[in-house]
Formats: sequence, C-alpha cells, structure tokens
Amino acid sequence: MVKKVAVIGGGSSGLCAIKACLQEGLEPVCFERTRDIGGLWRFEEQPEEGRASIYRSVIINTSKEMMCFSDFPIPDDFPNYMHNSKIMEYFRMYAQRFDLLRHIRFRTSVCRVAKRPDFAATGQWEVVTESEGKQEAAVFDAVLVCTGHHTEAHLPLSAFPGIEKFKGRYLHSRDYKDAQDFTDKRVVVIGIGNSGLDLAVEISQTAKQVFLSTRRGAWILNRVGDQGYPIDIVFTTRMKTFLKQLMSPSMVSDFAEKQLNARFDHSHYGLKPKHRIIDQHPSVNDDLPNRIISGKVLVKPNVQEFTETSAIFADGTREDIDAVVFATGYSFSFPFLEGCVKVVENQIPLYKFMFPPDLEKPTLAFIGLIQPLGAIMPISELQCRWATRVFKGLNKLPPRHDMEADIKQKMEAMAKRYVRSRRHTIQVDYIPYMDELACQVGVKPNLLTLFLTDPKLALEVFFGPCTPYQYRLRGPGEWAGAREAILTQRQRIIKPMQTRRVEEHPSAPTVPLIFKLVGAVAVLAVIFAYL
Repeated sequence: MVKKVAVIGGGSSGLCAIKACLQEGLEPVCFERTRDIGGLWRFEEQPEEGRASIYRSVIINTSKEMMCFSDFPIPDDFPNYMHNSKIMEYFRMYAQRFDLLRHIRFRTSVCRVAKRPDFAATGQWEVVTESEGKQEAAVFDAVLVCTGHHTEAHLPLSAFPGIEKFKGRYLHSRDYKDAQDFTDKRVVVIGIGNSGLDLAVEISQTAKQVFLSTRRGAWILNRVGDQGYPIDIVFTTRMKTFLKQLMSPSMVSDFAEKQLNARFDHSHYGLKPKHRIIDQHPSVNDDLPNRIISGKVLVKPNVQEFTETSAIFADGTREDIDAVVFATGYSFSFPFLEGCVKVVENQIPLYKFMFPPDLEKPTLAFIGLIQPLGAIMPISELQCRWATRVFKGLNKLPPRHDMEADIKQKMEAMAKRYVRSRRHTIQVDYIPYMDELACQVGVKPNLLTLFLTDPKLALEVFFGPCTPYQYRLRGPGEWAGAREAILTQRQRIIKPMQTRRVEEHPSAPTVPLIFKLVGAVAVLAVIFAYL
C-alpha cells in the first residue's frame, strides 16, 4: 500500500518535497495556505499572514549554479543573481517539468497535526486542515514540515525605550515594500543583516538621510568575487573546505578579513565588529560602501532611546528622524504540531536539523529549517531525499541517545563558534552539511573512484564549485545529466553576461601545466586523507 505524506507549505522546500515523495513512490498531498507556490520568493503588495514577505526589489544572495535543484539546472540565459520574479519563473518551470501542481491544495491551512492513538505501532498522523471555512481531517503516514523560518517577524520593541512615544512611523522589514514612502525623510534602519543592508541602501536613494544602526557591526561580503565570478562559486569548493580544515579559525579569519578590507577598510567605514568573520553569519551587499562614502548612509551604534521626534544612540549622539525600520529578524514556531516539538528562543532539538529524536516512529521531518553559509534550496532537496527514504524504511535512524548526543554536539559547536544571537541557532556550513546528508542517502561523490575513472570530472568536483549536481553522480536518485551539468557549469555562469561580443586575444593558459600536475597530486593526497 502506497504511503501518504502530508507536505506543509508550497514554497521551494515544499516543491522538492513533493518531487522526492513521487520519486520514492509515495503519495504526497501538499497544503499551501495561499493561492500560489513560491513561499518567501513570491512578491505580494501586502504581507500575508503566516507567510514570509519580501520587498519589490529583492535579489537573491546565492548564485544560480549554487542554488538550483540538483537535476534541473537554471537556464543558461538567466542572470547569476536572480530577481525574485526570475526565481518564481524557475520554480514554475520546475513544478511544470515534474508535474507537481496537481499534488497541491491551495488556500488550505493546516490547523492541527497530531499523533494517531496507535502512533507507536503505525507512526501515523491526523492532519486537520481548513479551506473556505470548512475543516477536514485526514490520516497520513508521514509529515514533512516545509514552512521555513521567515514567517513571524521578531520585533523587540521592549529593547528600545521610548518607542511608544515616537510620533513617526515604525515598521518591521517584513512590511517594507519599496522606498517611495520614505522620500525626503530621515530614516533609521536597525539591524545589519542582509535585509537591513538592502533596505538602508534602497531607502537612501529617496530619503534625505539614512542612519544604519548596529549593535555589533558586521563584515560585508559582495556578490561579485575574483575575476567577476559569483562569490559563492569562488569560495564554495571542496579544495577550500579541505584547506580550511588544515588552518586554525584565527588563520581563516585573518585571511578572509584581509581580503574584505582590501576592498574597503571596515574600520574606516564604521562597520568593523569585535568578533571575527567566521563568528557570525555574513552579510552580503555590493552597494553599501558606495552609499556610505557618498554620505547617504551614516553608520551609527545601537539606539539607546527614542523620543517623540528623535533617536538617541549609544554614543550619546541624537538625530531627528521621521521613520524607523526594524530589520531585526524572525522567529519560528509550529503551533499546529500540538506539543510534538518545542521551540525556545529559536532553538529546536532536531537530529541533523530534521528529525525529533523522541518519536516512537521517524515519520515527521522538518525541511529547510536551517541557516546555511550557502544556498538553502539544494539542502532542502537533499533533506527531502533522505527523509522520504527514512519514511519508506530504506534508511534507518540511530538510537535515540545517539541522536540526542549529535544534537548536543552541534548546539555546543554553534554556541562556541558564533556570537550569541537568535539567528545563530540553526547554522550549517554548506559542504560539510551537504556531505553529512549525502552519506545518509548514499550519494556523496567518491573522489578516489572519480579520479581513477574520470579525472577530468574529478578535478572539477574538487577544485570547482560544489554545485548540487555533485549529489546526483551516484546512488539513489542518480541523474544521467549530472556529469555534463558539472562540466558545463562555468559556461552557464558566463553566458548571461555576454550580451556584447568582444574580440578575444590569444593568451597563455591561465593555469600552467605544472600547476595542474601539482593540483592532481594534491587531489590524490586529499583523497587518501579522506579515506
């Protein structure tokens, strides 16, 4: 008998959850509370309850080759960093290609997910949904929670004395749509994460003055890396991950901070934090230095107090202001799960950030509930591939005490590495976490085998960007097009920028033969180090 799986949410994680279920012969039913797919990436003029909300101009911070689903490359003419409308176009192509929409029930909210009385024996759940005012209950063999972690705005007004007296306008970044409402205004943006930086830059195009307020400062990356390649293409490689393991955290920080300060000195721009670069989730923005150097954005310390018409900062300075934008992040919770999991200050104990360790049967999994140093879509996809195999009984989870030990180890590692913050409770490093999942599924690339059988591919897998296609080369879900996708990925990166033909002059090879030979030896050394 085919097992039925409830998929909660029709965003990027929900789409790959449906596909993974279908590929494992399961029967998915996806419940999406709104009228359309896309989740976070679907722009709407008005924020919708229970759904993440973005502003009109949002462009993703991860490049297309790193963020695509592993067996469906993004078209080569799409830009490397896509506007939200392009991301939605890609999602629709994916949904059409794999016939996913017929498994989605739109405008249907999940009210309750509860264990059946015989859960210890069957692992089944009762899922209560509501559509057009009518409730309906159904039994499912497993549940995939794909609601993300950007739905509930975190607005810590109690930390800002006087805000109740402020006569101007204040809002959370979730409610921001465009800069027109701030024309000729003096605006404070609180928070220096990606949303805070984007909003400070955009609002400064129309505002009289923008003040960017930060408690700690931040290291700022830009999207464009060496030789104009996307920054994640440059840094997310197996070779760099291996070298990072050989270096101390201090050495890694020294190297990275020197590179960032070569672009602009973070001390001169008032941005340098006390913490090292690897101690905080990085912020990405190409335009902030230009707005600071032109005086349109002034970096300030934390707001100590608000008055009716001004903000008083921690350094004692006072600025008259008309509006405040709180880019203070999000909280997540799962009220429909009726006590099956408990979230405390954005912390939730899940094995591999997916499975509650205390369930009698492993039939509940959370997808995309992570904050990666890299793209989230391929991670969600690989999580789904593993979860569906666990639901079918093809993969087994370890005993509860082993899972709890793994959870504890990861939480302690995060607490040790990162600055204490609500955003640092679900952090993962892209390649190590993807490889961890891949080992569970049996799809981690075998470098030794590749080097012996296909050295051209092996060199690109090791030295090139760790694109999602690497996890389709072997094992369950193997894709015949994975090799070709890897060997042509650089062409797809360059293609959308070549909109004007230029005359190329012959030049010496960028990588001399001796360095290629040395690199090949290094690959062998790494392979044997991994064994």
